[in-house]
Amino acid sequence: MRALRRRLDSLDRFFRRHPGPFGVSYALFEATDAFLYTSGGVTSGAPHVRDAINLKRVMIAVVVALLPPAAMAMYNTGLQANRAIVAGAGGPDPIRAWVLDLLQLGTSPDSVAACIAHGATYYLPIVAVTFAVGGGWEALFAGVRKHEISEGFLVTGMLFPLTLPPTVPLWQVALGISFGVVIGKEIFGGVGMNLLNPALTARAFLFFGYPAQITGDQVWVAADGHTGATALAAAAVDGRVAVGWWDAFLGTIPGSMGETSAAACLIGAGFMLLIGVASKWIMGWVVVGTVVSATTLNLIGSDTNPAFAMPFWWHMVIGGWAFGTVYMATDPVTAPYTRRGQAIYGAAIGVLIVVVRVINPAYPEGVMVGILLMNVFSPLIDHYVVRAQIRRRRKRLGR
Repeated sequence: MRALRRRLDSLDRFFRRHPGPFGVSYALFEATDAFLYTSGGVTSGAPHVRDAINLKRVMIAVVVALLPPAAMAMYNTGLQANRAIVAGAGGPDPIRAWVLDLLQLGTSPDSVAACIAHGATYYLPIVAVTFAVGGGWEALFAGVRKHEISEGFLVTGMLFPLTLPPTVPLWQVALGISFGVVIGKEIFGGVGMNLLNPALTARAFLFFGYPAQITGDQVWVAADGHTGATALAAAAVDGRVAVGWWDAFLGTIPGSMGETSAAACLIGAGFMLLIGVASKWIMGWVVVGTVVSATTLNLIGSDTNPAFAMPFWWHMVIGGWAFGTVYMATDPVTAPYTRRGQAIYGAAIGVLIVVVRVINPAYPEGVMVGILLMNVFSPLIDHYVVRAQIRRRRKRLGR
């Protein structure tokens, strides 16, 4: 490692020259250096406060917290596909069949290795396209602006694939992440200046641009050539969920790759809360908003809309509720900074999720809409919370 460190130091002077022989590629060089080692430029002396936590460590921590949903994405995708194959509902395409034969893992739905291997043939290409295209946009903007590539894209690149169905066309993945990075973040100035969550912006673009492939009748839920409604979509139609609560909690049901397992999201939430990189106030108030709104609608009831009867404990385990609450709503850039603002923000997201799911059966998933809408209002919430605090302090001082 020392030899590598010396080699990077010797090359640094070539990349720092603007314009120089490698000047346009400085952002990529610096990103590689910062990924392998800590930053060479650190603050010292007053008025700076030194801390062991920096942006790189926060982003890496979130990536680690995303590993349980990523693992579950591969396992459950393969599980659904293998079950359909065994049931005679279809089979893998030639490339996936070749991969499974090469690994000699079979297609038994009871084999964890077979499920992960089969699911990986769907999940990993989406991740590769996301990082290649999205990372390319990040490097381009960093090179033009002559600054470093932020570690923030590591999280965006992990989040976006987990919000997608397994058989989304790869060209749509490239188009979606391009929109999310360029329109959702870079035109605002980059990391820390974006108004909307980039991964969720990319997903929203694909949803409204290609609804059939994202949530419509062309969505793959088990295997090639076998489609059907997800648990949340079915519940919106007849008010009944065709799966068991524990199956929904563990995530062994059809749905977007990383959003089906509330258990995996709960593990990630525990890790982030333990090391202090996510807001417990936002998560907690999303829960409060969900419980209050779902219970209220249960009491109101409806003769024509059976979704009114869905209790809050079902809202929390189907669809993207857990994933959005843990990883999307807590984005520190797009969420309020004040504690009271986070409470308002989280509660409003919880209410919006339930209201959109129940009141509009044509669009049973309200997580994306709820979070993006509150992203827009986040600066306004902080503004009025701060102004209210100033007024209270003035009153205490008699001014």
